[in-house]
Amino acid sequence: VQLVESGGGVVQPGGSLRLTCAASGFTFHNYPMSWVRQAPGKELEWISSITWDSNAYYAESMKDRFTISRDNANGKLYLRISSLKSEDTAVYYCAQAMYYRDSDAQNGKKNYDLWGQGTQVTVSS
Repeated sequence: VQLVESGGGVVQPGGSLRLTCAASGFTFHNYPMSWVRQAPGKELEWISSITWDSNAYYAESMKDRFTISRDNANGKLYLRISSLKSEDTAVYYCAQAMYYRDSDAQNGKKNYDLWGQGTQVTVSS
């Protein structure tokens, strides 16, 4: 049972990126999924969650530039980020859980919800 994120890297400000989370070892379409990030020196920040049937929820500050999606047939979760800014620099995690706020994600990590190892996104010119 695992989640593996990929797609991070160094991107110039204004660019875009699509992160992928590959799920294995469980019935992916049975679970809601989430994206969470952690910037250097900051707490975990919830970005978005998606139900099994693709109803998406976003943190208010993430609504404009972040798009979550999923491919149940192939066990993949995606996060597209557009108009990248330096403050988007963070490690991005996917989680097998439904979150609605930062504290949900922080508690979920403490309570051993299934998370991936994260993928680093660095926005720099």
